[in-house]
Amino acid sequence: MAGVLDIPSDLPAPLVPLAWMIGSWAGAGVGDYPTIEPFRFGQEMEFGYVPGKAYLSYESRSFLLDGVGEIGEPLAAEHGYWRPQPENQVELILAHPMGIAELWIGEITERRVELRTDAVVRVAEALPYAAGHRLYGHIDGGDLGYVFEMAAMGQPLQPHLSAQLKRVG
Repeated sequence: MAGVLDIPSDLPAPLVPLAWMIGSWAGAGVGDYPTIEPFRFGQEMEFGYVPGKAYLSYESRSFLLDGVGEIGEPLAAEHGYWRPQPENQVELILAHPMGIAELWIGEITERRVELRTDAVVRVAEALPYAAGHRLYGHIDGGDLGYVFEMAAMGQPLQPHLSAQLKRVG
């Protein structure tokens, strides 16, 4: 990573493997699942840190894109914390306004993070979401790419979302 990324001098050492994610990102993606019609969406993500604290804060918002790429209705939001652990492991704690909370466990490799749900908690009214798999990666050219697979609505784990985001600012 040296020479390619400016690592903030106040970044806690455990966050260095995730430093490439810090900042604001925006872009577009596609979604599909057996229980819904395919769709295009826009996404904004923000990864931040607090000097002296060994976690990244995370926020994501997505919205429907119409046929010409105009922003439509909000789709999803999530807020959480990325917590690096020894031996390139990472925990991700996420909360969703639709009544779902998740604990993800994963591994950090050079500019790539792969996560799987360890626990999913839902309120009674939440959709039947059971498990997920996420892959975040630094794409050549500096973009952030990700893929999200889920098991929900009685369906087995399978692809649901993918997107490519560009750094903002």
